Amino acid sequence: MSSQLIRAAELASSLGRVTVLDVRYRMGGPPGREEYAAGHITGAAYVDLDTELADAPGNPIDDRGRHPLPDPAVFVAAMRRAGVSKDGPVAVYDDWQGRAAARAWWLLRHYGHRNVRVLDGGWSAWLGAGGEVEAGEPTTRGGDFAGTPGSMPVVDAGGLLAVDVVVDARAPERYRGEVEPIDPVAGHAPGAVNVDTGRNLGQDGRFRDAAELRVLYGGVGATQGADVAAYCGSGVTATHDLLALEVAGIRAALFPAGWSGWVADPAREVERG
Repeated sequence: MSSQLIRAAELASSLGRVTVLDVRYRMGGPPGREEYAAGHITGAAYVDLDTELADAPGNPIDDRGRHPLPDPAVFVAAMRRAGVSKDGPVAVYDDWQGRAAARAWWLLRHYGHRNVRVLDGGWSAWLGAGGEVEAGEPTTRGGDFAGTPGSMPVVDAGGLLAVDVVVDARAPERYRGEVEPIDPVAGHAPGAVNVDTGRNLGQDGRFRDAAELRVLYGGVGATQGADVAAYCGSGVTATHDLLALEVAGIRAALFPAGWSGWVADPAREVERG
């Protein structure tokens, strides 16, 4: 098992010794706090993606995209409130096959935390394993988390086209520019290749093993030692590809602004097909 992921059985045996973050979220839907209050992993703290794992977007959307990286003070305060300590283990889960949890995983890694893992299979895997569930809003003991961004690679719009392999994590039809339900322009960054997040998972909703992921990403040129970056619509689900790449032993940069930030400047080139 990759050190980036944790199975439900291992997490169940670690409750009380690991800080658990509930990051349930749906793109374009309501926050997951109501679902959290109705039932969550015992001892878990809820973290809101829109307000604690992202900054407010510009209006109109600017070069930072629809989900800009959070203000450092806001993110650190949110992690402390949730009980995250400097060195203590952290497990993150959602009900979106790891797409929101990966954002929290990536941010904690970006801020220097070295012991954070995503619950493989998420909330459904926890329930399927008969894991402990509690309701309401439990009191969590504050943590002493401290960190500054910079531990994970990031690329901006000015450097994206210089990256050897740019992976677009969106659905294939959005990548090809056939549909665009959110952003004002359809298509993809010039030269980008497509590995949509669903391909990272097996039929059981868990991540494929490292060997399978190396084959998957090797097929688009993303191999160990290559210069790789990933983006999505707004910087959230691209972290799912980054997590899969880490499981495969491949370090890649995030383009945080995503497609929404790329097309904020009409002068930037767009490809379709």
